[in-house]
Amino acid sequence: MDDKLSRAIEKRRDDLIALTRDLIRFPTINPPGEAYTPCAEFLAKRLQSIGFETQLIRGEGAPGDTDRYPRTNVVGRFDGRTHGEVVHFNSHIDVVETGEGWTVDPFEGIVKDGKVYGRGACDMKGGLAASIIAAEAFIDVYPDFAGAIEISGTVDEESGGFGGVAYLASKGFFSKPRVDHVIIPEPLNKDRICLGHRGVWWAEIETKGEIAHGSMPFLGDCAVRHMGAVLEAFENELFPVLDSKQTSMPVVPDGARRSTMNLNSIHGGQTDDYSGLPSPNVPDSCRLTIDRRFLLEEDISEVKREVVSILDRLQWERPKFQYSIRDIMEVQPLMTERDTPVVIAVAEGIRSVFGREPQYVISPGTYDQKHIARIGLLHDCIAYGPGILDLAHRPDEYVGIEDMIESAKVMALGLKVLLSGSV
Repeated sequence: MDDKLSRAIEKRRDDLIALTRDLIRFPTINPPGEAYTPCAEFLAKRLQSIGFETQLIRGEGAPGDTDRYPRTNVVGRFDGRTHGEVVHFNSHIDVVETGEGWTVDPFEGIVKDGKVYGRGACDMKGGLAASIIAAEAFIDVYPDFAGAIEISGTVDEESGGFGGVAYLASKGFFSKPRVDHVIIPEPLNKDRICLGHRGVWWAEIETKGEIAHGSMPFLGDCAVRHMGAVLEAFENELFPVLDSKQTSMPVVPDGARRSTMNLNSIHGGQTDDYSGLPSPNVPDSCRLTIDRRFLLEEDISEVKREVVSILDRLQWERPKFQYSIRDIMEVQPLMTERDTPVVIAVAEGIRSVFGREPQYVISPGTYDQKHIARIGLLHDCIAYGPGILDLAHRPDEYVGIEDMIESAKVMALGLKVLLSGSV
């Protein structure tokens, strides 16, 4: 380990804790997109205080962007003394809803037992804070470095990233020659390098029926019963096939090394936004949202065909069965090669800090690397950061203080390798 960098980060321990707590205290819940602008403004001031030039950029026209809930992103840049490579740390500032089961205030940033608690502590405000401290320490120790460091706080990752990284990528913020290497401090554990993610296809299936009085259902056609037939076919035919598909990708946890499909939501009949008793109607519509995660070895057209073929068969076999299907989102799986510069640099940092080889993994879900690769056409990108993946989105979410310190050291060493070529 570079002793100077190590000491520079250790002396910023209290600042790292305070910064993490400050970030947690912004309740940036998505949806709908609360507190994005004040959080981005806070980050801009924090980056400016260490010499970064900053921009606040609204993802205008993105899903969810309104004057009440603007999709406000912040991008900061620190240019070195001479021209060179550019390293970009990208973190999302949005968090999911708190849910039930907390024993601490989710937006207070409680420090207890060597951990900082709060919604977003692990996913991923601890990683954002660590990247800022890493950059600050590196600039302090090596002020004459060549190249540039960028740090961004972006929005909407939890809902697809379209108002954040996707928007910025469409404007050239994640493409050469502006940026060469990207590190996303997602919580994949401090000694792991995440090379990419599985693919995803979200879709909504609607079965259709005919409304009638509930006391005479034979005069109508129940869309919920039709959806029941869909669910039965998925259970008996599709899920066993998905269970049998395995990948060579190093996906964690082990259960995600196969194809999966989550039945995300289902709704049929009378809405639940009423008071009193329901009216006696036969439902004429039932909607099912599916979340299909697929592997590098699978083709998206075949993924869709597996579902549609079942629906088409039911249309032939089941009287009055009618359906429609609507794509919501699709993302191809991706995996960065291990011999790319950013992987090599962060691996050197992990070896130096922990004295062991890094574990190379693939995320079970997608994150904003997808937009950097697909829109920015930049493939020298990984996820690396503090935090335990299993804690994300759960009650009493936390990030370990020592984990943040050690991850900041790895990030700072990664900067040293990428901007100077040595550990």
